[in-house]
Amino acid sequence: MVSSSNGSLLRSLLLVVANLLIPVSILVFAMGFFPYKPFLPGLAEFEPLDIGSPPDAPFNRLIFMVVDALRSDFVYSDVSGFQYVQSLIRDGSAMPFTANARSPTVTMPRIKSMTTGSIPSFVDLILNFDEADTSSTLASQDTWVAQIKAREMGKALMYGDDTWLKLFPNTFDREDGTSSFFVADFTEVDNNVTRNIAGELENNDWGLMVLHYLGLDHIGHKAGPRSSNMHPKQQEMDGIVQTLFEAMQSKPHLDSTLLVLCGDHGMNDAGNHGASSPGETSPALVFMSPKLKTISSKLPAPAQPKDEFDYYSTVEQSDIAPTIAALLGFPVSKNNLGAFIPNFLPFWTKTSDKIQILVRNARQILNIVTAAFGAELFDAESSSDPCALEKTEINELACHWRKINKEAHVLAAGNKMDQEWLDAMSEWLRRAQELMSSMASNYEMPKLYIGQAIAAASAIASGLVVFKLGAHRQGPLLPFALLTLSYGAMMFASSYVEEEQHFWYWTSSIWLLLLGVRHIRRLNSLEDIGWLFISLAALRITRAWNQTGQKFAGNPDIVKSFIVTHPQLLWSLIIFSYIILSFRLLARLKSLPSMTSTALTSVLLMTAFSFKLDFTSEDAPELVVGFARSLNELFQGQSLLWRARTVFIILAIFSAYGTYRSFTGGRNGQLQSAHLFHHLITLMGMTQSRATNIPLFLLSDILFHSLQAVDMSVPEIATTTILLQYATFFAFGGSNAISSVDLSSAYNGISGFNVVAVGVLTFVSNWAGPLFWSSAANLLLLRKYHEGRRDAFVQYVSLQTLFVAVSVAFVMAACTALRTHLFIWTVFSPKYLYCTAWSLGQHLLINIVFGGQLFWHGSRG
Repeated sequence: MVSSSNGSLLRSLLLVVANLLIPVSILVFAMGFFPYKPFLPGLAEFEPLDIGSPPDAPFNRLIFMVVDALRSDFVYSDVSGFQYVQSLIRDGSAMPFTANARSPTVTMPRIKSMTTGSIPSFVDLILNFDEADTSSTLASQDTWVAQIKAREMGKALMYGDDTWLKLFPNTFDREDGTSSFFVADFTEVDNNVTRNIAGELENNDWGLMVLHYLGLDHIGHKAGPRSSNMHPKQQEMDGIVQTLFEAMQSKPHLDSTLLVLCGDHGMNDAGNHGASSPGETSPALVFMSPKLKTISSKLPAPAQPKDEFDYYSTVEQSDIAPTIAALLGFPVSKNNLGAFIPNFLPFWTKTSDKIQILVRNARQILNIVTAAFGAELFDAESSSDPCALEKTEINELACHWRKINKEAHVLAAGNKMDQEWLDAMSEWLRRAQELMSSMASNYEMPKLYIGQAIAAASAIASGLVVFKLGAHRQGPLLPFALLTLSYGAMMFASSYVEEEQHFWYWTSSIWLLLLGVRHIRRLNSLEDIGWLFISLAALRITRAWNQTGQKFAGNPDIVKSFIVTHPQLLWSLIIFSYIILSFRLLARLKSLPSMTSTALTSVLLMTAFSFKLDFTSEDAPELVVGFARSLNELFQGQSLLWRARTVFIILAIFSAYGTYRSFTGGRNGQLQSAHLFHHLITLMGMTQSRATNIPLFLLSDILFHSLQAVDMSVPEIATTTILLQYATFFAFGGSNAISSVDLSSAYNGISGFNVVAVGVLTFVSNWAGPLFWSSAANLLLLRKYHEGRRDAFVQYVSLQTLFVAVSVAFVMAACTALRTHLFIWTVFSPKYLYCTAWSLGQHLLINIVFGGQLFWHGSRG
C-alpha cells in the first residue's frame, strides 16, 4: 500500500513538473528568440558636410492621414471609391506609390516603421494586441514626430487610433484617441476623428496633424474586402482627403502643407492581416500638395497593377521617414533604414542640394552598417581595399560606397546632376537597406538551447508518467507515437507549416476509418457501417467548410460557394442547431421545475440567437435576408451589448446550477452536470463564432455522438481528441498566420478594453472547435472512470502533456535550425506564437485546469 501510494505521488509530481516546465521553456526560448533590440536614444542633428549646408525645405507643415488596412487597389483600381485622389494623380497634384509593408502586418510595428524608418521587432506583434501595454513606447526614440516637436514647427495633433498615444505618450498637444479593437464599429470610430478636422484647419498653431481612421479595417475584419460597406467607406475617406486638400489650396497658412495618405498595411481576401500575403503587404501611399504639380508627371488613374497589388512604383514603407525628413527640413532619424524616394529630388534645383540629401541619408544608414560590421572597410583612408577582397555583400557595399562618396564631392562642385551617380547612390541605399533589414536577429543562442532542453525534460517527465501508468497496456500507443513524431518532423518544412491543416484533415480521416473498421470487426455487425459513414461524412463536410492556409485561402469552399449564396439555408441550419441544443439543455435540467427550466432555456436560446442575428446584420448584412431579416426586425429592442451580457449571465446561472447538482445529486447528478457543462460550452462557442461557422457545432455534435458508440481506451481518446481539436481549429478558419486571428467577437458583452476579458473572448472565438472537443473528451473520460479506470484523467493528461512537450521542442528546434531562413519571420515565428497559444491556452488552461474542473464535478463520487 505504501509503495503504491509513493508511486502515485511520484507520478503526480512528475506530471506537475512536466507541465510547469512547458511555460518555462517557452519563456526562456522567447527571451532568446525575440530579444530586445536597443535603439540609439536622442534626436539626430545635421552633421557638417563640406558639400554645403542643409537645403531649404519645400514644406513646413504635415498632415499624415492613415487609413487602416488601405490596400493599394482600394485607391488605384478602377473600382476604387477614391475618385478625388485619382483626379489629383491625373493632374499631377499627387504622387502615388505602393508601399512594401514587411511582416508582421499589424498596426503598431507598421507605425514604428513609418515614423522611425527602422524594421520593428517581431515581438511588437504581441504588444499590438495589448492596449494597456506601454513598454513599446517611442518616447525616447528618434522619429519625425519628435523632430517636428523639437524644432518648434508647431503643435502636434493626433485624432484616431490610440496606438499613436501609446507609442508617443505626452507628445501630442491636442488628441482624441479611439480604440482599434472595437471591430464591430466602423461608423462612430471614424466620425470621432472627422469631427475634429474642420476646426483644426482654421487653426494656425500646429505643425503636425495625424489622422488615423479605423473603419475600413473594421469592415475588412467583419466582412472582408468585398463587403457592401467597403466602397461607401472608401468614398467617405476620399471626401476627407478632398476637404483637406481644398483647405490647403484656399487657406494661406496651409499653402506649404504636405498631405500624406497611406495604409499601415493591407488585408487579405478574408479581410485580415498580420502575415505576408501580397494583399497584406501592399498598402497605398500617396503624397499630395499643389506644389507637386511642378515636379511630378501626370500619371493615369485608375491604373493597372504590374502584379496583383503592385501599382505605380513600389517603395519600402520605411522610406516614408527619410522622405518626410527631407521634405520638411530636419535630419533623418538615427535608427532609420529607409531610403529617400528620389522622385522628390526635383524640388531642389541646386545639384549640391540633391547630392547632400542623398549623402546625408546614406551616411545615417552607414552609421548603422558600421556599427554592425566595423568602419574600416568604409574608411577611404584605410589601407584595406574592399574592392579587391572576396565578393561578399558587405565588401561590395563598402566598395561601392567609396566610389560614390568620392564622386559626390566632385559632382557637388558642378551644376549638373549625373544620372549615373544618382542611380548608383539609390542602388547603394537600397542594398544597404536590404542587407540590414534581412540580417538575422541578434539571437541569444544559449537561451534557445536551454529552452529546448527544458522542453525535452518536460517530454521525458511526461513520458515516464505515461509508462508508469501503464498506458501501453491499456491500448496501443503506436498511433499516438506516430502522430506525435510525424507532426514534430513537419515543423522543419515551411510549406507544411503554412498548410498544416491538411496534415490534421488526413490523419483524422485515417484515424476515424481505423476506429470504424475495428468497431465493425469487434461487433461483427454490418449495421455499424452506418456509424462509419456518418462519422467520415461529418468530418469531410467539416474539412470543406472553410478554406484556410496560405496557398489556397481564397479557393472555393462550402461557406463561400454555397452558404453565402444561400443565406436562408444558413439560417435554417443555425436555427436547427439552436433547437437541438435547447432540447439537450432541457434534458439536463429535469431536476428543475419544468416551467423554470423551460423559461430560462427559452430566454437563453432566444437571446443568443437574436444576438447572433443582429450581430450578423451589422457584420455581414448580405447574409440577413428573407425570413432572417424579418426575424431580426422582430427582435429589435435591446442592444447587442446587453443581449451578449444576458447570454453570459444565464450561462453563469446554469453553470452555478450544474455545480450545485454535482455536489447534491449523487452520481446521476454529477453525470447530468457534466453533460450540462458540455452544452453550455457549446453555446458559448456558438455565441463567439461567426454565424457561418455555427453549423460546424452541429457537425461536431454528430461526430461526437458517433464516437460515443465506440469503446475507446484512454490512449485512443487522447489521440482522437488531439486530432479533432486541431482539425476543427483549422476547419473554423484558423491557420498558422497571424492574419487569421478573428477579432470580430473580442468585445461581446463588454464596453471597454480589459486585457483579461478581451483575451478570453478572443481565445474562445478562435479556439471554439478545440474547446468543444476538450469538453467532449471529458465526457468520454468520465465513462471510462465510471467503468473502473480511476486514473483515466491523469493518464489522458500525461499523454496530452507528452504530445505538447514534444511539439514545443520540435517547433523550437525548427526555429533555431532555420533562424536564417527566408521565412523565419513570416512562417516559423508565427508558428511559434501559435504553438505558445496551443500550449499555454488550450493545453494548460483548457485541457488541464478547465478540463480538470469538469472531470472533478463529474467524478466526485
